[in-house]
Amino acid sequence: MAFSTALTKINDTFAPMIENQLTGSGIKMDTYSKQCVLSAIAAINNVLDSKLISWNDEQLDKSNVTDTLLQVAALKLNAAASPREVYFQLRNVGFQAQGSKDKVWKKQIEMGIEGDGNDSILARFGRDVKSVKQFWMIRENDKFEYPSYNGLEMTSPKWTPSGTGKVIRVVYPIIKTDDTVEYYIAERADVARNLIAHISNNLMNETFGIAESRYKATAEQKKEISKKKKELLKKASDLGLDALDDPSLSDYISPAWKDPQSRETMIIRKMRNNIVKKIPKDFGNALIQMSYEETDGETSRVRKEIATNANRETIDVEVSETGSNQEEEQPNHREKAEPIHKNEPIQDNPKAEEQETRVEDDPAGDFEKSAAAGGPGF
Repeated sequence: MAFSTALTKINDTFAPMIENQLTGSGIKMDTYSKQCVLSAIAAINNVLDSKLISWNDEQLDKSNVTDTLLQVAALKLNAAASPREVYFQLRNVGFQAQGSKDKVWKKQIEMGIEGDGNDSILARFGRDVKSVKQFWMIRENDKFEYPSYNGLEMTSPKWTPSGTGKVIRVVYPIIKTDDTVEYYIAERADVARNLIAHISNNLMNETFGIAESRYKATAEQKKEISKKKKELLKKASDLGLDALDDPSLSDYISPAWKDPQSRETMIIRKMRNNIVKKIPKDFGNALIQMSYEETDGETSRVRKEIATNANRETIDVEVSETGSNQEEEQPNHREKAEPIHKNEPIQDNPKAEEQETRVEDDPAGDFEKSAAAGGPGF
């Protein structure tokens, strides 16, 4: 009788389902995709072991695990690469059906892209991208000349490394399918926008002691909370990256941003992401595109902001005094629609169950968890 390990049995359980779903979506699961799934299962197993949870635990959401492995296979992200291209963490998710006071908690696996994962996606799915060359890290004391343009003619940038000083910009040379070379540049100062988005995300559930929670806050309390949040975000905007050292903002910035040993790594990673994510991609398949959007932190943040703030503008409706007196029968058009308190996009069905999440590990940022723990370098 052949011997098989527990992980092999788990792989034998999930792999056929993943392959069938990919085939049904018109995607052929090649050898590398299968290796990515196996590496992901091993990485997820480490996360579950660290939390003393087994694969057979009733609280573990198996459908969520299947969806996560499907994303790994579609995007071909390797958790065993060095540096890693993807990481996993566990979240407690509370499901509460409408009209019910009881909440059912489940444990879900959350996937995030890190390391060279975005570079791998760019090289594989970048529109008209033939090759992604080694990026340049320009330091303070380096000699650097920006590219210049004369119509369609371009003079390539020039870089003489010195090896000293902070990294102030990152340059990606990209070879296109027509063999032309384009240079994409990101500046250190622009990372301040990433930091502000990170602070805003961590302020989401903050009430400053004004209310028990943002869900139980009154209209006046919400206004006061919103005012304080705007003050903090304006302060962060004015300070730029110096906000990392401001005591009043410290509680809303994760250690991966603040700690000296990981700060530079985080800033460099964000500069790289700011380049890679803005280059157009052609996934050629709806399933792959949706898998990317679900794992992309910026897309998730925008969806969360839409879900929180949609339908909250005051609409004034003027009612004519002529004709029948219908004004008294009209609903109050000045009421503000209550936001949907959930971290997922707004669902089409208004009666869909509400979902709230409590994060056990800090999910903000695509590299913050591993960087704080001394994760892979570059």
